[in-house]
Amino acid sequence: MTGWLALLAAGLMEIVWALGLKHSDGFTKLWPALGTLVAIAASFGLMSIALKSLPFGTAYAVWTGIGAAGSIVVGMALYGEPANALRVLCLSMIVAGMIGLKLSTPA
Repeated sequence: MTGWLALLAAGLMEIVWALGLKHSDGFTKLWPALGTLVAIAASFGLMSIALKSLPFGTAYAVWTGIGAAGSIVVGMALYGEPANALRVLCLSMIVAGMIGLKLSTPA
């Protein structure tokens, strides 16, 4: 598994665990809470694989960016959160920043 692929998977697990937190109701529901913990462990494990070959700052920024951008999209799609022009512009800037970091990293 390449560092970038591990990083992408780790970022996707960030979205999963954030969604799990929403559904666990403060860790009072067993299955969503367990799923959240598994997703957290997977995210950290995949991030540790990515850090073997990617620069720390780039990897961390992209990891959290995937989680943030993905959570925004999930919030819009599943929970009817606002999708106004300003929010979409800000989301686009997060994605552009991650693309810029990827393109400027030699790994």
